Amino acid sequence: MKIFLVGDIVGSPGRRIFREVVKRLRGENVVQAVVVNGENAAAGNGITLALAGELFAGGADVVTLGDHVWGQKEMESTIAGEKRLLRPANFPAGTPGQGFVTVQTPLGPITVVNVLGRVFMNPVDCPFRAMDAVLKAVPGNVPVLVDFHAEATSEKIAMGYYLDGRVAAVFGTHTHVQTSDAAILPKGTAYMTDLGMTGPAYSVIGREIAPVLKKFTTGLPAKFDVAGGPCVLEGAILELDRASGRAVSLTPYRCREPDGAAPRPSGQGA
Repeated sequence: MKIFLVGDIVGSPGRRIFREVVKRLRGENVVQAVVVNGENAAAGNGITLALAGELFAGGADVVTLGDHVWGQKEMESTIAGEKRLLRPANFPAGTPGQGFVTVQTPLGPITVVNVLGRVFMNPVDCPFRAMDAVLKAVPGNVPVLVDFHAEATSEKIAMGYYLDGRVAAVFGTHTHVQTSDAAILPKGTAYMTDLGMTGPAYSVIGREIAPVLKKFTTGLPAKFDVAGGPCVLEGAILELDRASGRAVSLTPYRCREPDGAAPRPSGQGA
């Protein structure tokens, strides 16, 4: 069983290349399930229920989020309406939505969990203790995949070892930079510090370059619109043993469009 894990989608360019690549991989039966981080899908800041629906229609089985979960105002009142759209499980009790879900795939069920880091991030409950609680609540015979949306590589690596042997896979999101450390940890859990980004290739983590340079070089405020041009999709393909639910391999995946493949939008990325 192969599961496509897709890094943070940024705006309409990221949504477009996601649809195109997933359609091809599913059509060729390369993967049997898709998990994607969509917390930057709405013009680089959060997601809407309609855009989540677009990702599901494009082949996603589960959409995870992160620190921008409330970037679009409507999400507070609508997120509970879609069980496959996950906000971090370590938000305080009473927060709308849910942090994990079990979904059926053509080759059996999988459970996906979304947790948020605390280092260099806004305060949330402990992600390690939150994972302990989640694992007590999920079926023991179902493979568990964990999207750890965090800034610090050390915190992500620590989570990988904390869950080693207890879940099928731990993969990081949030930094928009794909790491080269995909591995099977000593007790059998697949691990990768960050899947990377799905969005404009010529950009600063998905945003127009000039305004970001202005901010860094002058300290003046600038609006960071989603960039255009050719896109890149980054992630990994996780292979699970169907009988045991344990990880067999985790292979980084990167698909970059050639220059000129995608027209530059005349307006802002959406």
